[in-house]
Amino acid sequence: MVFELNETITPQIDCTSCGNCCKSLLINVTETEADALSLHLNQTRKDFDNQYLEKSGNMMLMNAIPCTFLRNDICTVYENRFAGCREFPAMHLPDFNKRLFTTFMHYNRCLIIYNIVEELKVMTGFKR
Repeated sequence: MVFELNETITPQIDCTSCGNCCKSLLINVTETEADALSLHLNQTRKDFDNQYLEKSGNMMLMNAIPCTFLRNDICTVYENRFAGCREFPAMHLPDFNKRLFTTFMHYNRCLIIYNIVEELKVMTGFKR
């Protein structure tokens, strides 16, 4: 049901006019992603890391919330955004039932999640 609802609801929502996820999510960054975006921004990787990343062990995260690349609710590096950004809200991925906490955590943040959950309530006869 989630996949079907996602296929119907997602095309109706213009994520590029919202930006709520970019205003509140902490994004993991891989070495490959950091390499690609630093190249796109014409920065050395060292300068990119110093300006945009927080490192802890083998983990790299964007160092700012809201995301540094969000301007007027629009991602300025949209075509080069990270996998975590591309996948959000992950309603197209398998194992929805294993991500319920995350789904409900973002319920008020993301119109796609909100609408899918509300439709699931209707389809399953959920009543308060």
